[in-house]
Amino acid sequence: MVVVGAGEAGAGAVTALREGGWTGPLVLIGSEDSLPYERPPLSKAFLVEEPPPGPRQILTSERLRELRVTTFFGRSALSIDRSRRTVKISGGANVPYERLLLATGASPRTLPPKYGSAQNVLTLRTHDDAVRLRAAIKPGSKTVVVGGGFIGLEVASSAVSRGASCVVLEAGPRLLTRAVPEVLARLIQGRHEEAGVQIVTSASITRIEERAEQTLIILDDARVFYADMVVVGIGAEPNVKLAEAAGLSVDNGIVVDETLTASDPNIFAAGDCCSFPHPLYERRLRLEAWRNARRQAITAAANMLGAHQIHDDIPWFWSDQYEETLQIAGICPDQPAVHRDLGPKGTVLFYLDHDSKLVAACGFGSLGVVAKEIRFSEILIARRLKLSPAALADPTMNIKSLLVG
Repeated sequence: MVVVGAGEAGAGAVTALREGGWTGPLVLIGSEDSLPYERPPLSKAFLVEEPPPGPRQILTSERLRELRVTTFFGRSALSIDRSRRTVKISGGANVPYERLLLATGASPRTLPPKYGSAQNVLTLRTHDDAVRLRAAIKPGSKTVVVGGGFIGLEVASSAVSRGASCVVLEAGPRLLTRAVPEVLARLIQGRHEEAGVQIVTSASITRIEERAEQTLIILDDARVFYADMVVVGIGAEPNVKLAEAAGLSVDNGIVVDETLTASDPNIFAAGDCCSFPHPLYERRLRLEAWRNARRQAITAAANMLGAHQIHDDIPWFWSDQYEETLQIAGICPDQPAVHRDLGPKGTVLFYLDHDSKLVAACGFGSLGVVAKEIRFSEILIARRLKLSPAALADPTMNIKSLLVG
């Protein structure tokens, strides 16, 4: 078994393969010259904690030895020979496989070259990126974030928490346009503004340039923002070049079936790079989410061993900003929601289908309260229970009690 990609999905897969009973050769190939580590802390704890925590390793050297995994870290997979079932990696080696998992992840989008270039503009994906960003966001410094999505807002929260000033430039008419309902996005914007973050929506950048030791971001309405560091958080693109070159089907990710099998029965995909059909939402999804990578790794590993499991895990996302949390279970549709007002502890929105079954829930507020609401919502979604909108809207109704139907 060979796994390409040593992030959350790849590391989880080698563990699941060995624990699932695979006793033969097991290979993990990763382009970064480091042990697999978790990425979610890079925009949160790593930027604010003192002293800075080291990378939170998913697999230690000891655990890899215990699992009897042959590793190629700091080596990139260059090509796949599907007829010979080999993967060519940098350095010249050809690694044979019986089953291959592509867990190649995604890469941050960058600004188009027309905006110009500057030294102090970065994206945040790797531990090295986070080290550089942390060095820049100190008391009195200026950070400009391009993009009002999850990563951008987590960086903004971390920056002002460390005494830096921060401006968020969002091209859309509001924050979090891709996955978060407008009513919650406005609550989140209010929390950031309360903390001192300047939010600029409908922002159109025309030029980025360096002057003296600062970076200038110039908008089309002639406004100019100065920064010691510019962080670009405008989404990510799936890493599919290896799959495309191998002739696999690709469409906003490596196309797989419900068992995470690619268009070659000996090749599987999992994590941020994977476009998969979800039976509940009846459409293809590609999720850039920590838990999705972890859960898909387990399904893919089982199916590499012949289990034929369908992957129907309920999507779940979270983002911690300041002392509050944003959590989403399911995929929020563009339709009216049932509101549960938890007062100062937060707000939760519930989305029902035409049959009064819950399909998604989204909440923002106190970590303990919102996490509980979303955790039980996730179970309600999975069980496909019919629910009363009035009960969902009633903040005195314990959501756990709805599990009994």
